[in-house]
Amino acid sequence: MGTATATTTKWAIDPSHSEIQFKVKHLMITTVTGTFKDFSAEVELEGDDLNNAQVSFWANTASIFTNDEKRDGHLRSGDFFDSEKFPKLRFKSTRIEGSGNDWKVTGDLTIKDVTKPVTLDVEWSGQAKDPWGNTKAGLNLSGKIDRKEFGLTWNAALEAGGVLVSDEVRILAEVQLAKQG
Repeated sequence: MGTATATTTKWAIDPSHSEIQFKVKHLMITTVTGTFKDFSAEVELEGDDLNNAQVSFWANTASIFTNDEKRDGHLRSGDFFDSEKFPKLRFKSTRIEGSGNDWKVTGDLTIKDVTKPVTLDVEWSGQAKDPWGNTKAGLNLSGKIDRKEFGLTWNAALEAGGVLVSDEVRILAEVQLAKQG
């Protein structure tokens, strides 16, 4: 008797039902939310088991949107993402752990020319068929990074003390994946 092996399934992000956000404190009193408009992700699973999943994600840094054209231009500049020289930020998983709805994904995040390990909390929302027979899966991801660790060091001191932009960046993503083939 041979042993059965799980079939590898591929999933792709459904960008019209997904959003990638970040949140940063401004003036140390309010939060500014930004998104990336151009992004993609691929996930490979062995059957439906997240434990052996492989995740890769990229976002086009020039697609940043914070609802302020001047600020977006500054974020694309060499002070921050340097989008002309470094057009994409990337994430590639190295480990996924958890069970049920609660998971952690660890991987290498590359921004500009700096790659560092990060761990994100993942809430698995399950799978469903859409009205056209496509299998979809839902994920919510959250975590924090220190932007200075990735070479995003620009800031301005405030007259009353403190800084214009916090070092901590919160990452929030609502992702819908579509099963391929």
